[in-house]
Amino acid sequence: MSAQLPRAFRWFWAGETVSGFGSWITILTLQVIVVDYLHAGTVGLGWMNVARWLPYLLLGLVLGALIDRVRRRPVMIASDLVRALLLCAIPVLWYLDLLNLSALLLLAAVLGTATLINDSASQAFVPRLIPTRRLQSAHARIDGTNAVAETAGPAIGGALLAVVAAPFAVLVNVGTFLFSAVVVSLIHVEEPSRSRAEESAEPNLRREIGAGLKWVYSTPSLRDLAVWTHVWFAAQAILAAVTADFFLNDVGVDTFWFGIVMAGSGIGGMIGALSSRAAGKRLGNGRAVILAHVCSACGVLVLLAATVSAVAVPVLFIGVFLHGFGIGVSNSHEMAYRQSITPDGFQARTNTTMRSTNRAVVVIVSPLAGALAAATSSELALIIAAGIFTLAAVGLWFSPFRTVRIAT
Repeated sequence: MSAQLPRAFRWFWAGETVSGFGSWITILTLQVIVVDYLHAGTVGLGWMNVARWLPYLLLGLVLGALIDRVRRRPVMIASDLVRALLLCAIPVLWYLDLLNLSALLLLAAVLGTATLINDSASQAFVPRLIPTRRLQSAHARIDGTNAVAETAGPAIGGALLAVVAAPFAVLVNVGTFLFSAVVVSLIHVEEPSRSRAEESAEPNLRREIGAGLKWVYSTPSLRDLAVWTHVWFAAQAILAAVTADFFLNDVGVDTFWFGIVMAGSGIGGMIGALSSRAAGKRLGNGRAVILAHVCSACGVLVLLAATVSAVAVPVLFIGVFLHGFGIGVSNSHEMAYRQSITPDGFQARTNTTMRSTNRAVVVIVSPLAGALAAATSSELALIIAAGIFTLAAVGLWFSPFRTVRIAT
């Protein structure tokens, strides 16, 4: 299948896959550092999610507009190099006995800013590599290989953490970011230095940000997708804030099995991505996304059964798998639809407008979810998450997005 894709896309795909592999190890490692090294529990995990996603809330709209002005490939290379450098600080601080929650949150915030820049540029870069009719297939391939990374990353990360101090495990991600920077530098695609939408006008950041907001929230089906995706992220924020503590403390799995369980999301995502094209053809892009959100709700309900099961690890694995499957099915359809109807000059702003609001939801909900779980129970927080996933599916069902179908 990859032989049918342009060579430039294959280089991009390789860089995304390898850096994604390392990032999943880092995500698992940061959670373990917060829970087992810093003993910060669900409250610390909630603030970690705030630190990771706060840059999207504060800087997303501005950076999206700026990235739409420039060539995207150099931005991707520079941000990969910055992320590699930032991760090197974690083992250094730990070795110097200076690694505390405040320092880790600061690093996570700066790392999140670099990731925001890289994600905005890379997502806006894809339509310059692939024709519109191939976007869903291209994103399905990216999702599929990233799901493999999501599977292998936590599994290997869990095994790695059993023999290596957690602060040093992030060095794997340093190598993957460097690899990504190198392969993206090998891509040769002609890019305009400024977007077509801005070529004939003087730069005006406020006007450009406003145009991006207007495009997203005044285009009917895109608006519906944006709003209910924001709702979906509220449930995702609850999961991110409580699942590590729920698995490690409430259910009582160790770090090795924690990695194995989290790998279920990657396996589910890989199978979901492989199934996404067939689901889109049979159901349409809109209905495929709705079905995916139902799978996420069911997956959370399965997680809750682990507390009363004699075989907790398989039950947790199935729950995480279902949620990952839902993400694998939905993501390529959402991305392909957004990019297929968005002009080139608005690609970065569309991505960052939606992602900024999504992350704003995470910033608000994560600490609230962590505090709720600490004051009551992680089980109650998970029940609420299942309800919100269901609400997102119902909202999309009763919107024009339900009938969206992209010609392939």
